[in-house]
Amino acid sequence: MIDAVLHALGMAVAMGWEILWPLILGFALSALVQAVVSHGEMSRLLPDDRPRSIATALALGAASSSCSYAATALARSIFRKGANFTAAMAFEMASTNLVLELSIIMLVLLGWQLTLAEFAAAPVMVVLLVFLFRRFLSPPLLAEAKAQAERGIAGRMEGHAEMDMAVTEGTLWQRITSQKGLTAISHYFVMDWASVWVDIVVGLLIAGALAAWVPHTFWQSFFLVDRPLLASLWGPIVGPLVAVISFVCSVGNIPLAAVLWNGGISFGGVIAFILADLIVLPILDIYRKYYGLKLAGFLLVTFYIAMAGAALIVEAIFWALGLIPAQRNAVVVEMSFDWNYTTWLNIVFLVLAGLLIWRFLRTGGPEMLRMMNKPAGAGHCH
Repeated sequence: MIDAVLHALGMAVAMGWEILWPLILGFALSALVQAVVSHGEMSRLLPDDRPRSIATALALGAASSSCSYAATALARSIFRKGANFTAAMAFEMASTNLVLELSIIMLVLLGWQLTLAEFAAAPVMVVLLVFLFRRFLSPPLLAEAKAQAERGIAGRMEGHAEMDMAVTEGTLWQRITSQKGLTAISHYFVMDWASVWVDIVVGLLIAGALAAWVPHTFWQSFFLVDRPLLASLWGPIVGPLVAVISFVCSVGNIPLAAVLWNGGISFGGVIAFILADLIVLPILDIYRKYYGLKLAGFLLVTFYIAMAGAALIVEAIFWALGLIPAQRNAVVVEMSFDWNYTTWLNIVFLVLAGLLIWRFLRTGGPEMLRMMNKPAGAGHCH
C-alpha cells in the first residue's frame, strides 16, 4: 500500500516538475497582459450579445486571470455593473479557456493538435451558448438572477476579481517597464499563483493516482476504444461528467487530461473535459449563490450542451483535416531527475519567479494577498 502511494506521489511530482517552467512562463505573460489591460472599461464594452460584444468579451477574457473562481466573481461583477449577461458568461469562458498559461501547459503535456483544438473549441462553445441563451434564457429568469446577483453574496476570490492595477498611460513598453507596471506584474503573478495553486496540486495528485493505480485496460473499456465511432460520440458526453466530479478547475485539470488521453478518451472527449472546468461542483455552488438555483441549473445544462457540441464539431473538423494524432503520447512521466532542458528551464524560470516574488513582497503585496478572498468592497484593491 505504501509503495503504491509513493508511486502515485512520485508521478505527481514528476508531472509537476515537467510543467513547472511552462506554468511560471504562462503566469508571467498573463500578469504582463493584465498589467496593461484595465478591468474598468469591461462593463461599458459589453452592452449586449451582438458579435462585436462577444468578440470583445473573448479578448478581455483571454487577457485576464485563469483562475476559475476569480473568473466567475469578475463575471458577476461586470454583470452587476451593467454588462450583458451573455457577454459576461462569454468573458468567463474565455478567462479559463483562452489564456496564455493554459495553452503553454497544453502544448507541453498534450501536443500542438489538442492545444489548437481547444482554442478552436472555446469560441465555438461560446457561439453555441449565445444561441442557447437567446433561445431559452427567459427575461423573468434573468431578472431573478440579476436580483440575486445584486445581493452580493460572497463566493471565492472576490478580492482577486476586483483587483485592478493596470497601467493605462504611456506606450505599451513604457507601461510594462515603469515602476508601477513592474509592480503590477509582480502582484498579478503572485496573486494568480495563490488563487490556483490548490487546483494545480490537486490536479497533479489525482493525475498521479489515476496514472499509477488505474489499469490501462479499464480506461480502454470505459472509453469504448474498440468501437471508434461510438467512442467519438461517447467522449464528449462523458468528458464533462468526469470533470464535474473531479473538483479540479483552471490549469489544474490539464495533467488529468493527459492521463485520460493516454487512457483512450476520444479527441473530442479531451476537449470537452478541459472546457468543463466551469461546471465543476464547487463552481456550480457559486453559481447558486450568485444567481440562484434556477439559473445555476440553467448554466449547468447549457454549458454542458455547448461544450459537448463544440467538442464534437471540432473533432469532426480535425478528423476531416487529418489533424488528430495517430499516437497518444501525452507527457505522463515517472519520478526521475536528469540535467536536461526541462531542468535548466525550470532553474531559469524559478529565478524569474523569485525576482517577481521579491518585488511583490517589497511593494505591499502581502496586504493585498490577505484581502484576496474577502468580498468586494471589504478592503481596498489598488
